[in-house]
Amino acid sequence: MSATTHAFRGPGLQAALAQAHLPALMPALACLTGDLSALDAAWQPDLSDQAQRPQPQAGLSAQAQQAARERAQALIERWDADGRPAPGALDAVLLQRVIRFVTGDVDPAVADLLLHELGLTDVATAPGDLRGIRPGFHVAVIGAGMSGLLASWHLARAGVSHTIYERQATLGGVWAENHYPGCRLDTSNFCYSYSFHQQARWRHHFSPRDEVLRYFEEVARLHGIDHRIQWRTHVVGLAYDDATKRWRLELARDGRRERVQADAVISAVGQLNEPRLPQIPGLERYTGHAWHTARWNHGVALDGLRVGVIGTGASAFQAVPQIAPRVQSLRVFQRTPPWVVRTPSYTRELPEGLRWLLEHLPGYNAWYRFEQFWVAVEGRRRYSIVDPAWTRPGSVSALNQQLREMLEQDIRSSYPGRPDLQRLMTPEYPPYAKRMLRDDGAWPAALMRDNVRVVTAPIREFTSTGVRCADGSAHELDAVIFGTGFRASEFLSSMRVTGRAGADLHTQWGGEPQAYRGICVPGFPNLFLLYGPNTNLITNGSLVLFGEFEVELVMRCLKTLAAQGARAMEPTFQAAQADAQRVAAAARGMAYGIDGVRNWYKSASGRVTQNWPFSTVDFWRQTREVRVEDFTFHS
Repeated sequence: MSATTHAFRGPGLQAALAQAHLPALMPALACLTGDLSALDAAWQPDLSDQAQRPQPQAGLSAQAQQAARERAQALIERWDADGRPAPGALDAVLLQRVIRFVTGDVDPAVADLLLHELGLTDVATAPGDLRGIRPGFHVAVIGAGMSGLLASWHLARAGVSHTIYERQATLGGVWAENHYPGCRLDTSNFCYSYSFHQQARWRHHFSPRDEVLRYFEEVARLHGIDHRIQWRTHVVGLAYDDATKRWRLELARDGRRERVQADAVISAVGQLNEPRLPQIPGLERYTGHAWHTARWNHGVALDGLRVGVIGTGASAFQAVPQIAPRVQSLRVFQRTPPWVVRTPSYTRELPEGLRWLLEHLPGYNAWYRFEQFWVAVEGRRRYSIVDPAWTRPGSVSALNQQLREMLEQDIRSSYPGRPDLQRLMTPEYPPYAKRMLRDDGAWPAALMRDNVRVVTAPIREFTSTGVRCADGSAHELDAVIFGTGFRASEFLSSMRVTGRAGADLHTQWGGEPQAYRGICVPGFPNLFLLYGPNTNLITNGSLVLFGEFEVELVMRCLKTLAAQGARAMEPTFQAAQADAQRVAAAARGMAYGIDGVRNWYKSASGRVTQNWPFSTVDFWRQTREVRVEDFTFHS
C-alpha cells in the first residue's frame, strides 16, 4: 500500500485508520475538531498496566475499535470538507477533558507536567528573566549529546552566551560513539525526543541508532546549536578560581593545550561514555582482534571468523543476533543472564497508515507522544518496590513475583526443545535488580543457532589464540568483542575537577558520587551536572524527560543567581548530605538496591549512585523551584 493512496476521505482514509493507534487518535480529533463525541467512554483506554503488559490498542475490544474508527472517519471527513481548518487555541476546559480521557483522574498538581509534555507550555526562560545577570556572563557546556543540545537550546532562548565543547567530530554523544551492529533505542523514540521539538516522521517505535542520530542533528541544525560547538575539543581539566569566581577550563585540541574561562559550567558528558574492560589476565598476549562494543572496529570483517562476545548486557544483546549468521562460530560468555521483556514490535517499522496519519493529521503526533509518555511516566516502578515482609527468594514482592512468573513463561516459550538454554537464560535475581532488555525473538533465535554456544564458566585468562575458562576449557577465537558496559559510577572521570579552595572532586566523592538534586555539588560553585548521580532511570519516565527537568532547574539557578546579585552559588554540605541520605534510603527499597545483587547502578561499596528511586512526579516537583536556603551565594 503506497502512501499516495491515503487521503482524508474514502478507502484511503479507511486503510490508514485500520492501522491507527486509537487511544491517541481520538484525543487528537477532539482537539482538532472540538467535537467531544471523539471521547466516548466506549473506547476510553485503560493505560494502567500498559507499561508492563502492553496490549494492542490498549486492550480495546474489537467492537470498541470499530466504533472508534467509524467516529474518527466521520470527524476527519467533515474536517476535510470544511477546508481542513488549522486547530485554534485550545479551550482550557476542553483540554482538561481531553487529558483526562488519556490519564483518568490525576492529581491537579501535575497539570503543568502534562502540559509540558504536550508542548503546550513555554518552559523556556525568557531573556528578560535574566536581566540581573552581570554583563559578559558566559557558560561552558561540556558535551554535544542529548543533554548538551538541550542545555544550549535553553541558554540561547534566555540570551545567555555559551560555548559547547565536544571531544568528538560529530554531535550525538552516546549515539555517535556507539555504532555497533543492531544499536537502537529500547525506549519509545516518541518519549526519547524533546517536548519543544516533536517529530512526526519516525519510522519505528524503537528507532535504530542512525535514525536517533539524524533527529539530534536536525535539532542542532534547525535551532542553530551546531554553530556554538567547538569540535574535537576535549575538556581535560576544570579549576575554580576563588578570586574571580570563574572556572578555568583546560582544553586538548589538535595536539595542543588551551585554557579558557567561563562563569558557569554545565557538564553534559553523561554516564555511559567510558567503556569498562574486565580485568582478565593475559589480554596483552592475545594476538587476535579485540574491541569494546562502544568502539566497534568496522575495519574487521567478521564473516567466517571464530568470535567471542564477553557479556550479555544491552549492547551485546543487540549485536549478537546481527553477527551470529555471519561468523563461523560464536561463543557468548555469560556471567548472569538478563531478564527480557518480549516486545514483538521492537525492530518493526510502524505501519504505513499510522505513519501517514502521524505526519499529516494535525496534533496526532503530539497526542501519540503524550500517550507514550503517560504509559511510561510511572511505568513499571511499582513492580520494583521491595516489600520488607516478602521472603520468597528471587523476587522482592508479590507483584515482582507475578512479573517473574510471566517472564519465566516467556523464556520457556522462547527456547522450545532447549531446556539447557531455558535454564541458562533464567536469572536467579529478581526482575529489575539489573537492567531489563527488550527483544522480539532475535536473541533466542541467535542462541539456538548451531554455530552459537553459551559459555557460563568464568574466563580465567587470555591465551595468544583465545581464552581459557575456569573449568579448563579452551576457546580458540579470531576476534573478541567486549560487551562489558561502562564506568558508569565514575562520573567525570575523564577530567580533573578542582573546586573552591582547591578541593578535588574525585577525592571529595571518594568513589561515592553524589549531588544535590543530582545536579549541584557543594564546594563547586556554578558547576551543574546533567545526567548526574542518581538521575538514571530503570522503571519510569525517560532520560530526555529527566534531562528537560534538569536543565530547567539549571536555568532557575541562573535566574536565582541574578536575583541574588551574586557571582556564584553552591549547595550547602548539609543540604546535599540530607538529599543524598534521602535518595540512598529509598534506593535500598528498590529491587536494584538490595544486598547481594551486582549491577552497574552501584558503586564499589554497593551504594546505588545511578538511579532515581522515587516517582517521575517527585523529580518534576523538586526541579520546579530553587530552595534559596539550601544554597550559599558568593559575591
